Amino acid sequence: MIATLLVTGLATFAVGLVPTYDSIGIWGAILLTVIRLIQGIGVGGEWGGSMLLAMEWARSNNNRGFIASWPQFGAPAGLFLANLAVLFFSQISGDQFLVWGWRIPFFISIVMVGIGLWIRLGILETPVFRKVLAEERVERVPVLEVLKRQPKQVALTALLRMPEQAPGYIVGTFIFTYGTTVLGVSRDFVLTALLVQTALGFLWVTVSGHLSDRVGRKKMYIIGCVFVGVFGFIYFALLDTKIPALIFIAVALSLIPIMTMYGPEAALIAESFSPGLRYSGTSLGYQLASIIAGGPSPFIATALYASFQSSLPIALYIVGCAVIGIVSTALLTDYTNKDISEEYDKTQAPAQATAD
Repeated sequence: MIATLLVTGLATFAVGLVPTYDSIGIWGAILLTVIRLIQGIGVGGEWGGSMLLAMEWARSNNNRGFIASWPQFGAPAGLFLANLAVLFFSQISGDQFLVWGWRIPFFISIVMVGIGLWIRLGILETPVFRKVLAEERVERVPVLEVLKRQPKQVALTALLRMPEQAPGYIVGTFIFTYGTTVLGVSRDFVLTALLVQTALGFLWVTVSGHLSDRVGRKKMYIIGCVFVGVFGFIYFALLDTKIPALIFIAVALSLIPIMTMYGPEAALIAESFSPGLRYSGTSLGYQLASIIAGGPSPFIATALYASFQSSLPIALYIVGCAVIGIVSTALLTDYTNKDISEEYDKTQAPAQATAD
């Protein structure tokens, strides 16, 4: 966890130091790509560890969804701070934003690295992992082992994120292009709406995690899948009115259906893997979704609009992702409120856990 923090944090800081094209030409773009790659590698190990530290320190089996949703809180809260920083420095730097204004938030990020390092140096290994160590159940090559023993869980946890990741990148990234080019609103208008969006998102994410402890992890996640599938049509219908107030409402509310899944998602994914394989399995399933869902979705949305000159195909794409998420979630075992400290059999769930 300390290593991933330093890799991600220092790479983020380094983005602000990248020379301009006028200084070193194409090498500036190449250097930025390399730094972003390093940053992504750090983030790849970051989420699984932070979430497991929180979840496995839960004092009760009955609140794991709520506890595990707090690391999830960091994503919309981080987006809120990032958008706030961009909006603030955009206002301060004005026409100079693309010259130097954009660099300042990256420099400020080093403060977060220091705070995170201070926190993590004081955190002990979780009781679940200490038990794995005591019983000498640590795998030498856990990534290969989890692919051999629990490939179904890796694949399903990646696929179930389709309705969370793909729409998430559409409402958080694609909206800049769609809003400024198709709807004709300003960058600052979109940023302001995104500030409200992310604030509502981090307020809701832990609530949905808590609700998953009450109604069941799978049920709560499937509710979120249905929610996002329906909301996609409402979202684009409001945007396409080109009425500023309705555009603002659409953007502001668009993270709530996604956070309905994102809250219980952490525990749902982590509970699917045996303790000795949990870090690797959880991280693999989670990050694979970024490749098949999150990363491509803005490009897919752009291509669909360019081909059909309509937002309807994008809404249908979101529905398709929702269907994949529902099916994948239904095929997993529900471990809500069950003991997850024992090793899972290769083909069967622990005796004390039952499928939903």
